[in-house]
Amino acid sequence: VQLQASGGGVVQAGGSLRLSCAGAGRIDSILYMGWFRQYPGNEREFVAVVDWTGWANPHQAYSVKDRFTITRDYAKSTVVLQMSSLKPGDTAVYYCAASRQRGSRLDRRTYEFWGQGTLVTVSS
Repeated sequence: VQLQASGGGVVQAGGSLRLSCAGAGRIDSILYMGWFRQYPGNEREFVAVVDWTGWANPHQAYSVKDRFTITRDYAKSTVVLQMSSLKPGDTAVYYCAASRQRGSRLDRRTYEFWGQGTLVTVSS
């Protein structure tokens, strides 16, 4: 499975950005696709996840709930993270990830496949 993330950039506080993650390869074997973000010197933290098969509802971290929405386009093998009401604290490198194994959807260790990071910068 290969993942290609896109859509990062610079935006003012209160603005919106759309991140996209396109999957290739054995996407049919995927259970979860999610987004994580990483601040300098920190571990990657959970942002949002969608169940690729649709069995469970999407889930967002509390810090982004009501601001970020994750959706999947099964036909295009793509997951989108729509971010709105962005804050300077959302500035980070964002990574998309995919997992074929069952486990905690919120735990980065569940995910075997990672896309390259995309930088989101929110200016105040």
